[in-house]
Amino acid sequence: MANYLANENSPYLLQHANNPVNWYSWSNVPFDKAKTEDKPIFLSIGYASCHWCHVMAHESFEDKETAEILNNHFISIKVDREERPDIDSIYMKAVVMMTGQGGWPLSVFLTPNGEPFFGGTYYPPVRKYNLPSFKELLTLITQLWENERGQLLTSSKKIIHSLSQNLSISSSSEILNTELLERAVKTLADNYDWEFGGWGQAPKFPQPMVIEFLLRRGNKSKQTAIDMAKHALKAMVKGGMYDVVGGGFSRYSVDNQWRVPHFEKMLYDNAQLSLVYLHAYLLTNISKFKHICQETLDFILREMTHPLGGFYSSLDADSEGEEGKFYLWTFTEIQESISDGRDASLFIDAYQITKSGNFEGKNILQQVVSDKVLSEKYGIPVEDIPEKLSSLQKPFLEARSHRVRPETDDKILVSWNSLMMMAFAEAGRYLKNVAYIQVAKKNASFILQNMYTENHLLRSWRDGKARHNAYLEDYASLVLALLSLYQSDPDPHWYQFALQLADDIVDHFSDPNGGFFDTRDNHERLLIRPKELQDNALPSGNALAVLALLQLSAYGDRPEFRLRAEKTLATNIDQMLKYPTSFAQWLIAADFAVGPISEIAILGNQVEESEKLKNTLWKVYRPNIVSAFSSYPPPPSSPKLLINRPLLNNQPTAFICHNFSCKQPVNSATDFEAELSLL
Repeated sequence: MANYLANENSPYLLQHANNPVNWYSWSNVPFDKAKTEDKPIFLSIGYASCHWCHVMAHESFEDKETAEILNNHFISIKVDREERPDIDSIYMKAVVMMTGQGGWPLSVFLTPNGEPFFGGTYYPPVRKYNLPSFKELLTLITQLWENERGQLLTSSKKIIHSLSQNLSISSSSEILNTELLERAVKTLADNYDWEFGGWGQAPKFPQPMVIEFLLRRGNKSKQTAIDMAKHALKAMVKGGMYDVVGGGFSRYSVDNQWRVPHFEKMLYDNAQLSLVYLHAYLLTNISKFKHICQETLDFILREMTHPLGGFYSSLDADSEGEEGKFYLWTFTEIQESISDGRDASLFIDAYQITKSGNFEGKNILQQVVSDKVLSEKYGIPVEDIPEKLSSLQKPFLEARSHRVRPETDDKILVSWNSLMMMAFAEAGRYLKNVAYIQVAKKNASFILQNMYTENHLLRSWRDGKARHNAYLEDYASLVLALLSLYQSDPDPHWYQFALQLADDIVDHFSDPNGGFFDTRDNHERLLIRPKELQDNALPSGNALAVLALLQLSAYGDRPEFRLRAEKTLATNIDQMLKYPTSFAQWLIAADFAVGPISEIAILGNQVEESEKLKNTLWKVYRPNIVSAFSSYPPPPSSPKLLINRPLLNNQPTAFICHNFSCKQPVNSATDFEAELSLL
């Protein structure tokens, strides 16, 4: 018999709708019931593609005996952390305070008022991993609630006080400048793994925000930064964490070599990584980086795109009850998929395929032997090896299409979609791929038509229904995405909507003490009003908002946004310097703020000549510019950057400006390129 989750829209919540646990979704109803029945609340937070969430569900939440304990002694609430990052943020911080670590599934015990008093992550059905069994824990919590409640409530008050204290922000004595950014680069270099690539020990995460910051510094001829970025990007795409057969990246690597991934594929990882590979290609001209960007975007189009234009959230790690089964290969399957013996030998050598395998008796495809060695052994020009291996991978994609696919979390989230929209918009612009720009336009139209209603944004959409108030990260990501799209498709509608959303951020998310809250001012009342400053797998909403306001201020319609953004940046300088891997999006915003920022305007009615000027602009990676394009005269809804700029010689004209003080305008692409080279 279904529980109360049967009426929900989230795939994760629906996965638990037939549990014997009497689950509620987050609302006033379970809290009122807990007060009436004087019971503690068990809060379980997870997400659809979370492997250990599935494990705990099968072991405990589908177990009738465990469910009986929960139903008799607790009020149980299930939350999809991707729909409700506000709830996840509050209670994750509480659990980290209690235990020193966090993760998912998140298991938290609350008072009927929502105050946490005990928590952890995964609990097994029997004692192991130095953990009590889940049933033992439930029995203990029941006894404590009945006999030692005062102690639990005292503990809870201390946790809430600490959570509130963590929201305070203090200014730094440091000055935001280039020297500060170079100190952050040095810290990253001091902690870089030059053997395998990346930062820290396993599990290793791809850190796209860190790499993006390094590319920005590399763009300013900082060799250490570009060397780190190139090394990390090359390390990740040999295979393993990167799916060489179908494209796209898994969540992280469980080993230091990037070989064994945690097989779930998240939209936000692939959005951010496709963008940094694009930028790295533009900066280094390494063709492999361009191919990775394109393969990743094509994977998203093939496997994670709704017919109406939205992008799905994730692919599960498991299929047929086994983690990674969809992506693994036996030695025999490899041999049978490549008919030519010499080609099969090349492929087996490149990936070191063995009968015993490199993961649980099967093979994860990761290139072990270098292109140079393969070139010498097989007499193929070294520059042709990547294309040769790519062509040999095609039969595996066809073979894999007949396997049981991992489940798709097909809900559509604004912030994740916005990151992906940005990737398609920029790839279309830089790679001259009109189809990618059309994908970005379709995605933007989908969000604005289906997830913006009654002058506010909604977070999540699935099966024709949009739900949940959007968060700061949604608003700020969408502003940045629309500005990126506007520079690829100069329709003033995109710009005006970005401006409107940014005004909403300032009007409805601002914290009088500095920065921005994660929730809008009309959001439901929670234990605290959350304010996440640290970057996680997704950029901090505050850091995204700072970058969005800086970019918009450079267009001229909201110059006051710059001061607000700089004040917010100033509060986080110490954290950027101490923990650059955890505050990389802040460093990206700081790099843009330090600049110099250039404003580029191109106007004209002769399409062919205007396109030559635009193509000149997008030949190389230019992270610290904003640009606007229009026929002449520009429509009234255009950015101020385009207004009152007469054409030179009545021909398409390019203007390069700094703080709206412009150089001599030019007509020819050659002259424009010469001026751009001085930026």
